[in-house]
Amino acid sequence: MIRDSPLDIRSVLPIFPHVTLNNQNGATQPLIGNLLIASPALIGGIFERSVVLLSDHSAEDGAFGLVLNQPTGKVVGDVLQGEVFHPLRHIAVFQGGPVAEDNLFFSAFWWDEKTGLQSSNQIAAEEAIRLHQKSGTLLRAFVGYSGWKSGQLEDELKEQSWMVAPPSREILGLSHDRGLWSSVLRGLSPFHQLLAEMPRNPLAN
Repeated sequence: MIRDSPLDIRSVLPIFPHVTLNNQNGATQPLIGNLLIASPALIGGIFERSVVLLSDHSAEDGAFGLVLNQPTGKVVGDVLQGEVFHPLRHIAVFQGGPVAEDNLFFSAFWWDEKTGLQSSNQIAAEEAIRLHQKSGTLLRAFVGYSGWKSGQLEDELKEQSWMVAPPSREILGLSHDRGLWSSVLRGLSPFHQLLAEMPRNPLAN
């Protein structure tokens, strides 16, 4: 992840809850399926007040995720032409991260009663059409994704750049815009609710 601003306001922020990354054997615990909630200290750029769903994570291969709350203001019909994409023309396009921003792909999200929030990425157009018509499934188009090389995400978590939380079922029904960051925080604890109410730059007040 690239920070777009040198400003570090962590000295004026409360300490974030500790995230345990290692199990009893000292091995890194994968965070697949969890949300990465940006620290208020991340100012500027796509990751400011972002909520990222981690779809893949391992100590060896790094991590892959999608920013859920960065709409581009466009729909599929604005960027993809052709009869095959016609049924998907009204699907909103989101910026999933700063990597491979020239590539558009489809992702589907749904809630499983046993395993929680599930996702499928890089879906072909035909499968996207089928899932778009399936009740309880949220279909999104993304340009770009968020990626971390081996050890990079762990370092950022130690630096308190991110908070980690499991998604709730309600996330599928929330507005996936910049307000999602505050909505997710408010649902975690009174401490996180205070963070949600903080101004974007406390040093400016």
